[in-house]
Amino acid sequence: MSTTHRSRKVITLVVTCLGSFMVLLDTSIVVTALPTIQSSFHANLADLQWAVDAFTLSFAALMLTGGTLGDRFGRKRFFLLGLILI
Repeated sequence: MSTTHRSRKVITLVVTCLGSFMVLLDTSIVVTALPTIQSSFHANLADLQWAVDAFTLSFAALMLTGGTLGDRFGRKRFFLLGLILI
């Protein structure tokens, strides 16, 4: 295996891991913010569940939209654009 081919694989792995890390980071931020949301808005458990559900629903809608746009305009280009914008 050539060095150039191996370096491309490593770069691809790093970029893919970065995208997965961003998803994990977004989810962690919401979970970490729940106690602050509860104390600031005097929310009960049901209200916190609504906050998590709203995040999950909007995230899923954006993931579906991103997947569709990636199919139309190129997965690699759209993935890199998403990493740059986040």
